[in-house]
Amino acid sequence: MDIARPDHLGDGLDIAKRNDALVIAVDELAKHAVSQGVRAHNMHIGGAWNFPFGRLKFTIAHHGSANSEGMYMGSPAGVVINMGGKTVYHCGDTGLFMDMQLIGELDRIDVMLVPIGDNFTMGINDAARAVEFVNPAVAIPIHYNTFPVIEVDPEEFAKKVRANGKIAKVMEIGETIEF
Repeated sequence: MDIARPDHLGDGLDIAKRNDALVIAVDELAKHAVSQGVRAHNMHIGGAWNFPFGRLKFTIAHHGSANSEGMYMGSPAGVVINMGGKTVYHCGDTGLFMDMQLIGELDRIDVMLVPIGDNFTMGINDAARAVEFVNPAVAIPIHYNTFPVIEVDPEEFAKKVRANGKIAKVMEIGETIEF
């Protein structure tokens, strides 16, 4: 992957247009989506909304937020999704932060998707600590090995998580998981 290629929005708006999909995003990004002819539901950090598929709440994340032209796209975010009796916390691209403890206290997290690639997000050690903060039933590493500066060993993360008495699942491309 060319490191200058945007990895956040990519071709998401084109896909949304082709499928008449609803983009759920922080306010600034949702407004941008609408300006590009895409249906959007505007939200922001701390806000939650009940959708037909379940309840979605945006959380803070510490990262950059701009499109490929450098235009500000709103606050970076993680998301807590409650659906089908399960709760998933996707941390988003972020570094470690203490409020992750609060996220884990407010919701019983079944699955935590946590970045481990370092350089642009937290690395393995901070990600293992994030798992301690949130206390999910299962932690799944994300945001690693897609280009050289974020190449890490996900099994090292899983080993650290398991050493703390937690469950980690390193998934293969195309693999699915049910809980």
